[in-house]
Amino acid sequence: MAFFKDLKTTLDMIRFEHSVFALPFALIGALLAAQGIPSGRVLVWIIVAMVAARSAAMTFNRIVDRAFDAANPRTRMRPLQTGRLTVRFAWIFTIVSSAVFLFAAERLNSLAFLLSPFVLLILLAYSWTKRFTDWSHLVLGFCLGMAPVGAWIAVRGSVDWRPFLLCAAVTLWTAGFDIIYACQDIDYDRSTSLHSIPKSFGIRAALIVSSVLHLVMVGLLVALAVIFQLSWFTLIGIGIIAGLLIYEHALVKPNDLSRVNAAFFTVNGFIGILFLIAVSADVLWWLKR
Repeated sequence: MAFFKDLKTTLDMIRFEHSVFALPFALIGALLAAQGIPSGRVLVWIIVAMVAARSAAMTFNRIVDRAFDAANPRTRMRPLQTGRLTVRFAWIFTIVSSAVFLFAAERLNSLAFLLSPFVLLILLAYSWTKRFTDWSHLVLGFCLGMAPVGAWIAVRGSVDWRPFLLCAAVTLWTAGFDIIYACQDIDYDRSTSLHSIPKSFGIRAALIVSSVLHLVMVGLLVALAVIFQLSWFTLIGIGIIAGLLIYEHALVKPNDLSRVNAAFFTVNGFIGILFLIAVSADVLWWLKR
């Protein structure tokens, strides 16, 4: 059927499988909030909310950026640019995904539902930040960084300052690897009105900024472990994450961006999952004490 074909094309366009970048941190937020394993019901609605929110934001980004993507050699073959997917279907998918996110938030608790429209607004607004600021990478990072805070609220129904450490860490981590990814488009960005760190400061400086952001991110993870009194499981995980980030930056050179995709997709996919495993081991340790 045409509907399922369009749905598959949409999911491919937004790299649906890359929900793995933010999902582990949302689950970590839930584990820390519960100081154990939250109920299955809460976990299911957290996952639904996070995946729906990301799907809405990514599809909306493809819609509003379609003219830029059509002119960019790297992105001109995307479905909206080639006609394999209609703008109408993309809008319907965005609206339905947004509605699912709001419904999932309502199923969690009143505070989650109250805050959900503001979260959705931030997620959608990111798509325009590239038009007026070099630091849109941080806005993108914050979009993912909200996930653990949202999961905390989903579990506890209240706000606490502690999950904002994880929010900040995810924000800097995402901004750091997005800066690396943006290096691929430096020539195109310079020919348009779009902004980015590589465009304004050059690739070499951009990679330094990315390294600094990732260094601070590791420090924030250590602070998180100390504040929550996490054990050596998490500290070992953080050490491995630091090693993966060093490897990620070793893959990319100012004069050689051929391995950007390996740095962006492979390494970063492991980081979130690894930290989830480490914190989950700690939670199981808590439950045994």
